[in-house]
Amino acid sequence: MLRTALRNVLAHKARLLMTVLAVMLGVAFVSGTLVFTDTLSQAFRNQSAKNYDDVAVAVTSYADGSDPESGYGVPQKTVDKIGALDGVTGVSARVNGFAGVADPDGKLIGVGWSNKGANFAPGKDGKDPAYAFGQGSGPTAADQVALDQDTAAKGRYKVGDRVRVATNGPVKEYTLSGIFTTDDGAVSAGGSLVLFQTPVAQKLYLAPGHFQDVNVNAAPGTDDEKLLDQVVPLLPKEAVARTGATLADEQAKDIEAGMSGLNQVLLAFAGIALFVGVFLIANTFTMLVAQRTKEIALMRAVGASRRQVTRSVLAEAGLVGLVAAAVGLGLGVLLAMGLRSGMSSFGMKVPGGPLVVTATPIVSALAVGVLITMLAAWLPGRRAAKIPPVAAMNSVHAAPSAKSLLVRNIIGSVITALGATAIAGGAAMADETGRYLIALGAFFALIGVIVLIPQLSRPIVALARPLLVSVFGVAGKLASQNAVRNPRRTGATASALAIGLTLVTGLSVVGVTVGQSVDKMTTDNIRADYMVAMASGGPLDGSALAAVEKAPGVSAVSPQTSTYLKLDGEFASASAVTPDDVAKVLTVKTVSGDLGSLAGGQVAVDEDSAKKHGWKVGDTLPTVFGDEKKGSLKVGAVFQGSEFLSPVLVSSELAAQHEKKPNIQQIFVKMDGGQSAAGEKALVSALGENPAISVMDRQDIRDQFGGMINMILNIVYALLAMALLIAVLGVVNTLAMSVFERQQEIGMLRAIGLDRRRVKRMVRLEAVVISLFGALVGIVLGVFLGWAIGQSLKDDLPGYALVLPWGRIGIFLLLAGLVGVLASLWPARSAARLNMLNAIKAE
Repeated sequence: MLRTALRNVLAHKARLLMTVLAVMLGVAFVSGTLVFTDTLSQAFRNQSAKNYDDVAVAVTSYADGSDPESGYGVPQKTVDKIGALDGVTGVSARVNGFAGVADPDGKLIGVGWSNKGANFAPGKDGKDPAYAFGQGSGPTAADQVALDQDTAAKGRYKVGDRVRVATNGPVKEYTLSGIFTTDDGAVSAGGSLVLFQTPVAQKLYLAPGHFQDVNVNAAPGTDDEKLLDQVVPLLPKEAVARTGATLADEQAKDIEAGMSGLNQVLLAFAGIALFVGVFLIANTFTMLVAQRTKEIALMRAVGASRRQVTRSVLAEAGLVGLVAAAVGLGLGVLLAMGLRSGMSSFGMKVPGGPLVVTATPIVSALAVGVLITMLAAWLPGRRAAKIPPVAAMNSVHAAPSAKSLLVRNIIGSVITALGATAIAGGAAMADETGRYLIALGAFFALIGVIVLIPQLSRPIVALARPLLVSVFGVAGKLASQNAVRNPRRTGATASALAIGLTLVTGLSVVGVTVGQSVDKMTTDNIRADYMVAMASGGPLDGSALAAVEKAPGVSAVSPQTSTYLKLDGEFASASAVTPDDVAKVLTVKTVSGDLGSLAGGQVAVDEDSAKKHGWKVGDTLPTVFGDEKKGSLKVGAVFQGSEFLSPVLVSSELAAQHEKKPNIQQIFVKMDGGQSAAGEKALVSALGENPAISVMDRQDIRDQFGGMINMILNIVYALLAMALLIAVLGVVNTLAMSVFERQQEIGMLRAIGLDRRRVKRMVRLEAVVISLFGALVGIVLGVFLGWAIGQSLKDDLPGYALVLPWGRIGIFLLLAGLVGVLASLWPARSAARLNMLNAIKAE
């Protein structure tokens, strides 16, 4: 039986090619993901270990200089005391924060959140071991900076040039003293690194004479733990000390956790691709077994048992899976190399290091490839073994019994009903538990529809038959009949497309609906013409607010300043706003009272907070401010909650009395005459053409809040493309097998007058019908899932309304039709080239 299996594999190489390709692509995705994440993890671990290789003790302070109660980090005198300890050979003290560099056009270099500034900390030799200078040297004066090599190249800067650098304050010009290379994570993430003289960096980011991080180097043979015990008593309360080895291990674990998340996401899409491949494999082996029905019957007649027949089919599948897994593993390694190289196109650099191929991706590739193929081939093999030898010898294509189809339809209906009920129940719950229930229901619904899909093919294709006949004549009629001749095969082929389009459509409905809600929320709540914010996402300096208020053409300005209060014994998040202007730049609907009361030192609370605590206009609430001073505030207004305002509103003037430094997140600006190029230019000029400050118009604001959703959707579409590609292979495989089985029929049709052009058209239309049928099933199920997920999110999305992306759905249908046309090219050509006489004689 093993020899028979090997012979069958060699005899059907071309027919098994699509199965090999499907398994190969799925395995390549799995093994490539594992190799890629292993390589990244190892590279970052090596970099982390290298950074702390010579560090005996690492001190980290979480102070940022904004809160006197939390301290100002590690003072210089403490650094000196650490440096005087026995065994210490050197101490490197660091301070860092945001710093953005402008290119010659005034635009920010880098991606904002990963633009970093730090201090140059030279040793006795005048060199800082963390940076290797290729040109010039580190900054030795207050008006000098050094730049990393990539940033200097992007800005076309050379040593001696003047460079505009923005921190959290006004932009300043510095002289470029040197250009260096570094393994700093900010640069690896596509950002920039600016080195300042130490006193300058301390003044910018912390406090004069203080540091955030201190790395201690020790002489060989020094016990790091004992040195740690000596360092800890010297530190301020907000500082934490660990050995370099401990910190390196912690960072390695963090890297592992980060890579694990990426790994799981990519493997999930690989699993979807393999799940789609199961239908292609099962379809292939069903057809191969059907073509060998007489051969199997003869083997049964001469003594082969049912188990032997099943084992023969499984052995054949195992050989195919082994070949596909081996090739897929090789492609996976190439894919990992491509992903690693491709990261540079996104502005990210991966630390150097070898490609890591462990036993895990190898074993996984072989296990997945062989097991998936054998699992998919088991049912066709078992079904073939159960056919009685006499019945098999009488008919090459034994039709499934009415009983088996009835049982299948009943099972499919029950599973589908259970899944639909779970989805509807989850939608009604509208919370996280409901979303888990929707996911479970989606799984069962998808399985149920897959079981039912052969039964669904007949009525749905029948609806399209009149159109096919009226437009394409005989070729259309034959195509519609061929599409439902073998419902199981049509269903299995359509299932592959249905799975992919269920996911794509469901995610599109959710993404577009959420995007529309966010867009509506932005449009309805923001009246301002512009929003000013830091590109880094951090707080704006108070000087920015003063500059905007003085800009020509400005009619209303209100900052969104975050602060905290303790009202009536409860901590509350508060927004400090400009009383007279806040209603001009944001939509604030007053339920009772008057927002103008904020100018008199009163407070406004949102409707939900008022109902929860029983507050009403005129109540006086005991208050503890951010500086721990106590007082009382009178409720002057109750307003409807807004996504752009905290539950409590106070005036900026009142907040400034209790805040050392205001935490300004955004500044909303209304201009005379609305948005205009001149108005935007006036704001940019007033802000000193600071590259780190973004001036966003209404469309920019909408893009900021909704753009992430579209980006995520595009990534998902790209990842699901693998599953759809396998579905295309399934259509090709089905048509090729169908043409092979119908050689005699096609020869007869040719003999009675059907020309080659119509034969090609018949095969193409059959492919299009199958593809559109699968797409239609997937789109309907995807819309249902999208609706359910949207219902579970509506409480978190004010103004939620289901949006069906008809344009995208139309594109999906067009692409499905195109899939059918492309998949049919080879089978249609093969059918048209059949020799009529040889085809008629074929068995």
